[in-house]
Amino acid sequence: MNIIFKIDTWQEIYYSLKNNKLRTFLTMIGVGWGMFLFVALLGAAKGMENGFDKVFSGFATNSIFLWAQNTSIPYDGFPKGRKMDLHLSDLDLLPQKIPAIDYISPQSTRGNFGTPGEAFSRNGKNATYTLTGDFPVGNKISEKKLIFGRYINDADISGNKNVAVIGEEIYKNFFDAKKNENPIGQSVNIKGIFFNVIGVFRVKKGGGMENDQSAFIPFTTFSKMYNNGDKVGFFAIVSKPNADLKIVEDQVKAELKKKYNVSPEDTNAFGSFNLGKEFAKLTGFLTGMQLLTITVGTLTILAGVIAISNILLITVKERTKEIGIRRALGAKPAEVRNQILLESVVITLSSGLLGFMLGIFLLMILNAVTKGQDSFPFYNPTVNYGQVFGAMAIMVILGLIVGMIPAQRAVKIRPIEALRSE
Repeated sequence: MNIIFKIDTWQEIYYSLKNNKLRTFLTMIGVGWGMFLFVALLGAAKGMENGFDKVFSGFATNSIFLWAQNTSIPYDGFPKGRKMDLHLSDLDLLPQKIPAIDYISPQSTRGNFGTPGEAFSRNGKNATYTLTGDFPVGNKISEKKLIFGRYINDADISGNKNVAVIGEEIYKNFFDAKKNENPIGQSVNIKGIFFNVIGVFRVKKGGGMENDQSAFIPFTTFSKMYNNGDKVGFFAIVSKPNADLKIVEDQVKAELKKKYNVSPEDTNAFGSFNLGKEFAKLTGFLTGMQLLTITVGTLTILAGVIAISNILLITVKERTKEIGIRRALGAKPAEVRNQILLESVVITLSSGLLGFMLGIFLLMILNAVTKGQDSFPFYNPTVNYGQVFGAMAIMVILGLIVGMIPAQRAVKIRPIEALRSE
């Protein structure tokens, strides 16, 4: 199309738009607003997705938390209301019976699930914090961000060692954090027993299952402190990647009911929380938000493009005499048609680019405002440029299609009739 490379063509487009500034501006609002919504909402949805990914980073989302409660149905000679317990021996049974289980992390705790916290002290300072007995595998469930030292290892478990990994808040209370005092090798008194600090962890605000007012000690040491034997407070069960977590959850409960003589219909004997199921709901919601964003933005852009067609129809009518003069001077129908189509594309593309830039600017502001605000899951709002440029290409194509209506009308104008029009 040689018309694109002619300077006269662009001068005519410029004067045409300049002579109808208000109309051109109002026309551009529709398409620009659609692209603005498309970019801003798509980026915001991605920001929320990134925020939740950041919150759950280092955490096994395909996991189930299971604990023992009381039976609600009498069974096999046992009365209703029998108190149930989980045991370390279940660690061998469950993976053997259920191949979909990847690994199990047993934990016992004081200060969570309605239990009182434990007394901590050091150098005359006293406080109550959450205390958890854990295995090294527990750090695979929810990875701790260590700022000093290390986490519990197998030697700590087998040796029943009095070692502790403490949260940052405990560290700040008992040590001189302002001077960055190294707590490794120093002791903290827990329930009247001295524990050597082997690590300090930091918890992201608004993320993770722990808080920084908690401490972790070897599970074996915890069991001896509270005379628990091989009893376990709860299991964190992680399935293999492609397993159905709901099926795994049901199978685990069924196997435990068989082992402990519980009625298969008893729904109260073992409680559970399926994190994978809840996480799937969250990701589904975020996906739905992105689809809604694309739909709303596309429809708004389409409405704007149709408005451009209507405006160009009015423009063609107003320029009837001008078009007649051009035809009389020898302008070919294709030249007139291409002129109108080019105006449609220019308005459409300019509106889209303006909306795109405003959308990106808004995302930059949102990113600056929410940066460091860990209490709200929103991080690094970005847009997929492939989707944006795809939308831009569709927008230009639509501009060409709807521009054909006024272009064809302009072509059908006969020179003599146009020159006689007022």
